[in-house]
Amino acid sequence: MIVVIQCAATKRLNAKRLRTLDGREVQFVADPNSAPPSDFPYAQPDDASDRGHSWRQLLGEYNQRDTDNPLGLSRALELYKNPVYGALGAKFGLERTYILSAGWGLIAGSFLLPNYDITFSQNADQYKRRGHKALYKDFCMLPITTSEPIIFVGGKDYIPFFVRLTSSINAPKTVFFNSRIPPEAPGCSLKQFETSTRTNWHYACARALISEYR
Repeated sequence: MIVVIQCAATKRLNAKRLRTLDGREVQFVADPNSAPPSDFPYAQPDDASDRGHSWRQLLGEYNQRDTDNPLGLSRALELYKNPVYGALGAKFGLERTYILSAGWGLIAGSFLLPNYDITFSQNADQYKRRGHKALYKDFCMLPITTSEPIIFVGGKDYIPFFVRLTSSINAPKTVFFNSRIPPEAPGCSLKQFETSTRTNWHYACARALISEYR
């Protein structure tokens, strides 16, 4: 079984960033032009870096290095503050646990990610908020040939993103939801997770998955 969980706004305090050639740390947001003044230069993942290609391409190359991790970037499952991410990886394995990142796409648990501030949440500041029609060159690291069942745990704002990125994968897909009205998720089975929690209910759902599969 493969588990996919949406990303989170709160990153670990020591989460590192990609850097410009002159050593400045880059903060990735959805709309750099509307972001508030900062000591960090802002960028969107598909913006051109100062190395002649996009920051996304730079990150992909960084992950392919044979050397160590000089910038100290976090593995995807270790980037977020909530411990449920690491618990999922420990339960199902890094190779079967993925992050659905609003900034980067469908990311393997072991892939090194920089700190970023991009979300589909409608409650976030405008400069952090990615629209569903925004053109990103998202990574999709789930093998298209996999036949393993795929479970998605995340809020309604992330479901269309999950559906789009996995549309070419023919494996059985289950989307958990917590709303009164079932969401639209073409090609997926729906399963309601009952809980009184409304904010970040998917963390409780992830913990239930960990307990259920022994």
